[in-house]
Amino acid sequence: MSYTVLNSAMSSTLLSDPEVAGLFSADADLVAMLDFEAALAEAEAEAGVFSSRLAQQIAAACRGFRPDMVRLDAGISRDGMAVPDLVAQLREAIGTEASKYLHFGATSQDVIDTSLTSRLQRVNQILEPRLLNVCASLAHLDKRFGTNQLMARTRMQSALPILAGHRIHSWRAPLLDLSDDFGQIQIAVHALQFGGPVGTLDRLGTKGPEIRRLLADCLGLSDPGTAWHTDRSRLLNYSFWLTKLATALGKIGHDIMLMAQDERAEIRLAGAGGSSAMAHKKNPVKAEVLLALARFVSTLHAGLQQSALHEQERSGTNWTLEWMLLPQICIATGTALITVQALLASVDAMGQN
Repeated sequence: MSYTVLNSAMSSTLLSDPEVAGLFSADADLVAMLDFEAALAEAEAEAGVFSSRLAQQIAAACRGFRPDMVRLDAGISRDGMAVPDLVAQLREAIGTEASKYLHFGATSQDVIDTSLTSRLQRVNQILEPRLLNVCASLAHLDKRFGTNQLMARTRMQSALPILAGHRIHSWRAPLLDLSDDFGQIQIAVHALQFGGPVGTLDRLGTKGPEIRRLLADCLGLSDPGTAWHTDRSRLLNYSFWLTKLATALGKIGHDIMLMAQDERAEIRLAGAGGSSAMAHKKNPVKAEVLLALARFVSTLHAGLQQSALHEQERSGTNWTLEWMLLPQICIATGTALITVQALLASVDAMGQN
């Protein structure tokens, strides 16, 4: 993951999500890649490609394996990815007949993409309860202030009186829809990648589909029925869902920013931000951050659409671009969920009795 404000010591407490970010660390990636190699050996042994004894040796070597990181970094600079040197180091660690069956029939993209989807599964286990909690917080806000009066505004101008509950409903409804959609999004993105060098599982012959199914089951992922090396639609759809979520949260932030203006005073926030020069100011910092994150995620998603243009049977360029963008989309959306929950908890008053 490239260096951004999401992992800066100066801004990470404002703009980052350590829990989600941890799943995009080098350690988390290596663990998931090693899990793939161990599970692949076990699946191939169950399908009769080689003996279970050899598979056990491979799996044992994968457990707790720590590569030489200096050598691995050099390999990444040379090969454009970690897998070739990681496999080479693992083969040396195994040092027996079993080493030639490590990574058998697979390709680097199988390992890297499956590491990603395995970790996205854990990301989603974090995001889903957060989203439900935000929906519950909005329902609680409606219970507290929903019958108070607000002035509706269209095109930034005063329109007609409404209840505060009407605006809260406009915040909550899209989040409920996104929550309803999340199950199908997760099914699609929690998919195994396994196609071998050119997506045909050619080295495994007629056993390929069986091994793919066994491998998916072992890793707790779905069997997509084919390789998706160049079809990035499942990741695009996932990113679009995250973008819609960040946008819906940004709408809440934007509205609260405007409601908090002195001349409107339609909302009161506890713990608002201060100024170095104007002691009287109470800046709606969390609301500002939500809007910034929404625009950031939307910008990154546009880039991810470009990264989906994979030529022929594999693209090094666009695959690399995907690595640069998708982690930031996930982290920023996780941050937005944390931020909106804190913002809603800070609301002391809304509308007029």
